[in-house]
Amino acid sequence: MKILIIEDESSIAENISYALSTEGHEPLWCETGREALEMLASQDIGFVILDVGLPDMNGFDLMRELRKTCGTPVLFLTARASEIDRVVGLELGADDYMVKPFSPRELVARVRAILRRASQAPMEQPAPSPAALQGPFLVDEARCMISYHGEPLELSRYEYRLLRALVENPGRVFSREQLMRKAWEDPDMSLERTIDTHIKTIRRKLKALREEDDPIITHRGFGYSLNLTAV
Repeated sequence: MKILIIEDESSIAENISYALSTEGHEPLWCETGREALEMLASQDIGFVILDVGLPDMNGFDLMRELRKTCGTPVLFLTARASEIDRVVGLELGADDYMVKPFSPRELVARVRAILRRASQAPMEQPAPSPAALQGPFLVDEARCMISYHGEPLELSRYEYRLLRALVENPGRVFSREQLMRKAWEDPDMSLERTIDTHIKTIRRKLKALREEDDPIITHRGFGYSLNLTAV
């Protein structure tokens, strides 16, 4: 398989290339986002390893461009270790996020795991349920949309899954781990603090529509629940 490495440090790219070659892959290397877009348009690329700090553009911006046209698996490999950077990368549709310095052996193992998941035939999914009203919330599974007091919320896929879990189980207290398993395809690859970041964003979007409402309850040391009597 052709794997595109988008990395401006040649020593790092060489280490990754060698590790991938030992697995039978065909590594390709470019140093800039512009080169990467040209290669993705002209070559049959099966996987992308992407640095965030590129000389000509931000790797997150490149990821946005890539996701407009293809669903090629992407692994971010970067020195930016903050939680918010991880969240942004995954929200943009990356399949994984590794921080430098890194182990080439672990990187290859993660690539292998992502490719294995991508190659598995999707399980047959039941037909989406019709839109269901729960208090002021309307969950439209067919369109992956939630409305609040009749106004559609602009939610990322993880925000949608988290809020849907809370709305469909009013009063139930979910731990962060339980919410991660509701929202993430591979929860073991994410951080529990990521839940707090997404819940904060969901609250802000709800308050933008109804400043006086705060239906999400924080249970300190445990997790979150939805209180429909508060709206």
